[in-house]
Amino acid sequence: MCLSIPGKIIKIDNDLAEASVGGTIVKIGIQMVENVKEGDYVLVHAGFALQKIDEKEALVTLQLLREMNES
Repeated sequence: MCLSIPGKIIKIDNDLAEASVGGTIVKIGIQMVENVKEGDYVLVHAGFALQKIDEKEALVTLQLLREMNES
């Protein structure tokens, strides 16, 4: 079973991007997702963006992860 985490694209440089994942900035590959723009949310797994997701879904998922971490 794999877990992907929502990340917000901060900066794009060719096939790499910087994304904010839970407040941490990470470098990810964006080769597998078309039309990614700064400000988009993507699901991140093993250093790669797997797909775009909408902001509402991303924020709900991040909140659930924070709640699980606190309990």
